[in-house]
Amino acid sequence: MADKPVYEEASIDGQPPKLASIPASDTTVWADASPLLQAACAGLRDGELIHGDNFNLFAAMSALEIMDPKMDSGIVCTYYSIDEAIENGAAPIPISLDSTIDVRCTIDIMDHLLACEAAWHKGHSLAQTVFSCIYLLRLDRTAPHALLHSYCRIIRATCKAVVSVVSDARTHEEEDLFTMTYGLPLNGDGDDKCLSILNAVEETISRQLRACKATSSKRRLPEDLEPLQSNPNLEEGFCKALLCRLRFRKHFFHVLSCMKRPQGRGLESARKHIASCLTELESILKSADFLRSCFDESCEGDIDDKTTASGFEPIGFDAMLNSRLSAPTPPRAIKILSWKKAVEYFVKLLHDLDVICSYSLDPHLESLLRFVVQFQKSQPDLVARSHLQLLLVQDGKLYGRDPFFAVINKAAALPEATKNHDIQKNESFLQLGMLVMNLLKILCTNAAWQRRKLGKFLQDWRVIYVQLELAFRNEYGEVSSSSNDENTCMKIFQHILLWVEEQTYWIAFRFLILGFELELYSTGEYCMVYWYLYAVLIKLTEKTHLMMAVSHDTAKRKGKKKKDSPKDLARESRIPPAVLFLQCYICLAEGLTMMLAALRNEIPVFHSPSPFNTEHEKFVQHFELLQRACIPDHVSYPSYKESTTHARFSTLAMYNYFKDAQRIAKEVKSSFSNDPERLAELRKLEQGIFYPI
Repeated sequence: MADKPVYEEASIDGQPPKLASIPASDTTVWADASPLLQAACAGLRDGELIHGDNFNLFAAMSALEIMDPKMDSGIVCTYYSIDEAIENGAAPIPISLDSTIDVRCTIDIMDHLLACEAAWHKGHSLAQTVFSCIYLLRLDRTAPHALLHSYCRIIRATCKAVVSVVSDARTHEEEDLFTMTYGLPLNGDGDDKCLSILNAVEETISRQLRACKATSSKRRLPEDLEPLQSNPNLEEGFCKALLCRLRFRKHFFHVLSCMKRPQGRGLESARKHIASCLTELESILKSADFLRSCFDESCEGDIDDKTTASGFEPIGFDAMLNSRLSAPTPPRAIKILSWKKAVEYFVKLLHDLDVICSYSLDPHLESLLRFVVQFQKSQPDLVARSHLQLLLVQDGKLYGRDPFFAVINKAAALPEATKNHDIQKNESFLQLGMLVMNLLKILCTNAAWQRRKLGKFLQDWRVIYVQLELAFRNEYGEVSSSSNDENTCMKIFQHILLWVEEQTYWIAFRFLILGFELELYSTGEYCMVYWYLYAVLIKLTEKTHLMMAVSHDTAKRKGKKKKDSPKDLARESRIPPAVLFLQCYICLAEGLTMMLAALRNEIPVFHSPSPFNTEHEKFVQHFELLQRACIPDHVSYPSYKESTTHARFSTLAMYNYFKDAQRIAKEVKSSFSNDPERLAELRKLEQGIFYPI
């Protein structure tokens, strides 16, 4: 077996490579395999490889490509260990004997760490991003450098807090490298004091900044105060640049801590810290001009691609140092975000967290589901979604305070008194509570993961409906034969069965809509998708209308009215705004289906069969999960063909679906005057926008 070459890469000046510092042992002799590999390369054609007699397909899938940085974790690195890097001066303490350069380099390290942290949040491994910093890997060495030591401590504590949040939420299956710490020193002694250490350093620099301003106004300086660096003209700018970075870290750590408090008790405090974070990020951006102007040296390349505000390369980082810690996967090629993009990422993250903190913790499930769906439209990243999930589901309760049976009780328009009924101990009701809890967790995942889970999840909702229906019939007989409204258990069953049906069709609707967001449908498939949406919306509207009628009846009984006035009767006969809102969607879905079907039937260019699969196969691919759950009943490919085969423009003109949608949207607008999100949606519906074709 040939050993890998153990020579370092040739240096820039063209000198021959030096032997790597991996010593041979009594049982190991290192040999240079480069000539053998070069000879093999010369004799191999594209696609060929050298292999032994026992080499097979399984081995090929597990093989590593020697000298490929993405595959070969043993590829020659600059340093083979942290100690070797430190011995070679890769992370000096102090960073420079020139105090001015030392301060600038410290700021560069802070900026690059921010960019590494953003890259980690985006899905890269912790080992090759934040912990590519040698100072973090040997934090005790930074103790003599108070400024760097305090910053590295708060970074480590922040990483630990973020890993904890994502692990607890368990939304990291989609970014499975996020919570893997690879044995890195994430838990350190004294990290609970990181804020007090940071506050002490911040206070020292604040005093120095006040001293700078006192000098300009010719006031007396404190005698015990030493300047940060040797150039008086740069002192104030450096103080401001450092303070905004330190304060951002402090407030961001407070945000994470406050948001983890149970039952949303820390949300108000978190919002205050979020506002402070955004202010400090603005100051960090403004400090870039000063940092670039205070040195005569010019930076090579585009400043917008740099990972530091000054444009200089940071000291003390080596992304390949931890590449061997990336097992069981080969090391990834890491591209750290630029400093500007990292700041933009944190601004968006903070805005997303602020949206979560500003939520009123509404106990109504319908409002909550709308909030989560609306929140997902901003495409929040993993950290924000994890915080949302932890807020919604705590200790098996909504917001950590409301049992899920009570939440279902309210959603199903049952009287308040029934929320503590013993029927909640029934196995089917316990399973239903788990389904609602899992639904909230699924809605907090990313769009692709969410759609996959919802598709499989639909069958669970159909099964629970059947179980509840069987339990109801075993207990009370056929629904039609029961008329005793005073029976509380029967009322609970009736209301919840209806609510489960409505919720099932809502999940189906969400599943189909996510296909648009993920661009899973080709233009030739829009006709069948809108047709299926139309079928689902018909059932959803029907169940929603029934649910609202039941809800109105419950409220009416609670009010104990003896006689209905003509005004009340007229109000009852009106269609509820929420139902009219869904009818807008129905008109648009039907209109788009018929329009696309007519185009396909009358204009040949719109009917181009796929060379890979038939229309029937596409139908099965897109709707198989819905079909398995019988959502809706009696909907199939033959019924789709029957509905669209005879569509023509001559018949389409007789039914102005789009005009009906526009009319309904205008009528219902006044009912949502206090709901800006619904109003925005209605404006789109008025313009005929369902999802872009």
